Amino acid sequence: MLILKLGNRARRFLAKLPPKHFGQIDTKMAMLRGNPFPQDSKFVKGTMYYRVDSGEYRIVYGVVGNVLDIPLIGKRNDDEVYKKLKRMG
Repeated sequence: MLILKLGNRARRFLAKLPPKHFGQIDTKMAMLRGNPFPQDSKFVKGTMYYRVDSGEYRIVYGVVGNVLDIPLIGKRNDDEVYKKLKRMG
């Protein structure tokens, strides 16, 4: 099982969520720790990250060694997640 590493932006986003949505994302993150490349994950072009959807949210993550790095979580129907990812470099 992978070690979970949440970025500051992901932590702040999760802190603002209602409990129901937090639970959905938490369940998806736990599943990613066991299987980091499920069928519904997609590579984000131009980066080293993948993305996966959880309800109305998008989780952007990468796997480095035995660490699951989640720098961003955002709304699925909003391109703001990709803009933030691009700004991160």
